[in-house]
Amino acid sequence: MDGMSGPYVIRGSVSLPEAELMWRFSRSSGPGGQHVNTSDSQVELRFDLAKTEALPEVWKQRALQRLASRLVDGVVTVRASEHRSQWRNRETAAVRLAALLAEATAPPPKPRKPTRIPRGINERRLREKKQRSDTKRGRSGRDWG
Repeated sequence: MDGMSGPYVIRGSVSLPEAELMWRFSRSSGPGGQHVNTSDSQVELRFDLAKTEALPEVWKQRALQRLASRLVDGVVTVRASEHRSQWRNRETAAVRLAALLAEATAPPPKPRKPTRIPRGINERRLREKKQRSDTKRGRSGRDWG
């Protein structure tokens, strides 16, 4: 693609291969002037995640699992029609796809390591709780009489 500001980096040295991107253009919906009926400014970018060789196998499996609800026959699709120009919509779609794949291939977060509450903090909490209880008990009208 001449004029495109690729390559679109997913993470590290891995980027979207231009040869595996499938572009489709159509007319954007919504209001517009005379220009809107003649220009194909909406962009649909498709990337075959199941057959790609650009991603490491671990990343590919992780992405296929996380994006399962978005995939149609192993292909992920991204649309862009915010801008009036096709070129800017192409940029937007490619950046959006790269971000989607970066999020889907990210390693899972480390499990939380449970920590113990220090004894002093726990004792102070129980002491304050007891004081509050005594204060409230002292408000009852039992002894007035």
